[in-house]
Amino acid sequence: MFQIDRFGRVPIYEQIIEQTQRLIASGALKEGDQLPSVRVLSQELSVNPNTLQKAYSELERRGICVSAPGNGRFVTGGAARIVGESFLERLGEIKRISEELYVAGIPFEQVLEQINSAYGKGTKD
Repeated sequence: MFQIDRFGRVPIYEQIIEQTQRLIASGALKEGDQLPSVRVLSQELSVNPNTLQKAYSELERRGICVSAPGNGRFVTGGAARIVGESFLERLGEIKRISEELYVAGIPFEQVLEQINSAYGKGTKD
């Protein structure tokens, strides 16, 4: 379910948050689904339980999951909407990066080609 890049720039707890959000956005995790326990995930990924607790606490703070004492953590009813809204906020990042690419002289067609590739639309021939 989760893949950790130990040598990447992104802290492990942020990777867990991001991957959980992607799983929700893709529909792989739905309302009411239980998240893996900190203990199980810690052993599976060989990650400090405190790191996972930090990620789960942040997910709870955002309203994406809720803790049921003694039963674990579950995806909330509004998780898909919350995750969708957070992804929409990233459009500002795309605009900023696009402006930087424009200033650097990168052709629009190359930028569009990358976006089409990310959306699975392939490239122009």
